[in-house]
Amino acid sequence: MHSILIVEDDTSINALLKEALEKENYRCTQAFSGTEARMLLQMNSYSVVLLDLMLPGIPGEEVLKEIRKKGSTPVIVLTARDTIDDKVEYLKSGADDYITKPFNIQEVLARVLVQIRRNEGAGEEENLCYQGMELDKTNFCVRIEGTELSKITKQEFSILELLLRHPKKVFSKEEIFEYAWEEAYMGETKTLDVHISNIRKKIKEVTKKEYIETVWGIGYRLHP
Repeated sequence: MHSILIVEDDTSINALLKEALEKENYRCTQAFSGTEARMLLQMNSYSVVLLDLMLPGIPGEEVLKEIRKKGSTPVIVLTARDTIDDKVEYLKSGADDYITKPFNIQEVLARVLVQIRRNEGAGEEENLCYQGMELDKTNFCVRIEGTELSKITKQEFSILELLLRHPKKVFSKEEIFEYAWEEAYMGETKTLDVHISNIRKKIKEVTKKEYIETVWGIGYRLHP
């Protein structure tokens, strides 16, 4: 049974999420502060974390940082802020997805399922390699000449997976977005561009070699 950690200080919202998720046969643990969430995360592992950011005790942003230091547990941020800049900041900080309050509970269930399926599928197939870069699907990490890239997120991994599967193909932003996020592309490119930028920065930490090429007016591909 998959386990979900719900970190939300609003007791009614927390209870609503717990009730809906348990009806879908998830095992739920509730936390009502950042401090409580940190303690639970130190003692247990979870399939997905639903994380409010405006928390008493330790802020949600700090909880997210601690989760990312320890691994790649999928984190869905719950937030009342819905500007593009806010959303980009959540993703840059390591969130795998975000849901804006007030939310539709069916959307929450769908997004939780997407993260679980993506996480389960990470080790199903063979590793992918290209010019010294290896995607290790068993351990969910990316290495270049044996050196692991730091804090790779689910979407970053999926973007690289798509490009490495078809190293000669130019992918449109729409194709990349729909593969990595598993949802319809709505024409907003900033989120994808930020993820590409983050991947490039992580690559530069370990090598001077360029791996991702921008094809202006179309999208991205691997450098030949």
